Amino acid sequence: QVQLVESGGGLVQAGGSLRLSCAASGSIFSSTIMRWYRQAPGNQREAVAAITSTGSTDYADSVKGRFTISRDNAKNTMYLQMNSLKPEDTGVYYCNSFQPSRWGQGTQVTVSS
Repeated sequence: QVQLVESGGGLVQAGGSLRLSCAASGSIFSSTIMRWYRQAPGNQREAVAAITSTGSTDYADSVKGRFTISRDNAKNTMYLQMNSLKPEDTGVYYCNSFQPSRWGQGTQVTVSS
């Protein structure tokens, strides 16, 4: 049974940085695509970044050049380094595994102007 636990959220000023972590239990972590999503109040959940089992990455246009997704398969952990944060990056950030489909509980990121 795969379980995902996010951490690293918090309150930061615009222009600041945060690093989110997603710790996965279960041996399938290394073989599946992992994604970060976010959801702002009143908005739909949107994909932010994705990383394949071999390390290929993809990003939403809104975060390209500012966010970096990475994973450490030996530690069953995925990361999202967020730099140059903007108020519009505020939301709850969730990690997701593709197969099996699992979601973490989310971690709040708040960027003040």
